[in-house]
Amino acid sequence: MSDTRRCAHPRVIVTRDLPGAVTGRMEQLFDTRLNRTDAALSRDELAQAVADCDVLVPTVTDTIDAELIAGAGERLRLIANFGAGVNHIDLRAARARGILVTNTPGVLTEDTADMTMALIVSVPRRLAEGEKLVRSGQWKGWSPGGMLGHRIGGKKLGIVGMGRIGQAVAARARAFGLSIHYHNRRRLPAVLEAQLGATWHADLDEMLGSVDVLTLHTPLNDDSRDLIDARRIALLRPHVYVINASRGGILDEGALVEALEAGRLAGAGLDVWRFEPEIDPRLLALPNVVMTPHMGSATLEGRIATGEKVIANIRMWADGHRPPDQVLEGWA
Repeated sequence: MSDTRRCAHPRVIVTRDLPGAVTGRMEQLFDTRLNRTDAALSRDELAQAVADCDVLVPTVTDTIDAELIAGAGERLRLIANFGAGVNHIDLRAARARGILVTNTPGVLTEDTADMTMALIVSVPRRLAEGEKLVRSGQWKGWSPGGMLGHRIGGKKLGIVGMGRIGQAVAARARAFGLSIHYHNRRRLPAVLEAQLGATWHADLDEMLGSVDVLTLHTPLNDDSRDLIDARRIALLRPHVYVINASRGGILDEGALVEALEAGRLAGAGLDVWRFEPEIDPRLLALPNVVMTPHMGSATLEGRIATGEKVIANIRMWADGHRPPDQVLEGWA
């Protein structure tokens, strides 16, 4: 049951250090407790936080599981997540305690799509390898056969998950001359397919066997965990590049490494990791993998817009109304 009782001046605990424009506004509006160190809170510190606040503002680095929620104080009534993904929050346990959960959809779409497109370009064109070559001092100058990569124009891009970000990637990729193919639980309206020049594949396995570049944009949940596993990686042809700027758990990293080492894939561009910040050392040794530190949404504009959504959700709840970005248990 949703609790929308009025809470005029709620105590808000923020788990990470957010941009000053956001925290300053929070301090004006709420009884706000900040984490100025920006170090991820320990399990004990999170337990102390949920026991002593009306609103918790966590991020993707905080695991808000059933055990933690069970130990929360009676005053906790809102978890206002800083970010769109909520796979780190046990929605069922929150609902059972009458705790609302909100997120911040939409504000990071363009930033994440830009990063995805950068990876789609950089891996086939070997940009990271070229940059390292120049910095090493070993570059001997231009040659006809030097640093040859592959063009992306005319290739088939396969998009898994055609929500806001998938559609934004499709629009960018089409401008680069890629043909758009996608797999989604629901087919897009015909007018949107026409606008994006997108072809729907009801069967994911069938699409995997026909594309040249694969990019992942589905939320991480029970249905998508290890969605691209060893069996599905084996369906990809050897010249394919795999891009993941969504969530690490969607892709079986071990199977990906094995395919790359065996030459059964051409390369990968990864911005997210299964056990981040820990990264499989085998990936670090592969020259055909471009790796970035979960920075797909890392723009100042995006962070401020995310914070503004968090504030709007808290204010609406504090006024006794349903927050605009309430997440339901079946969110995906």
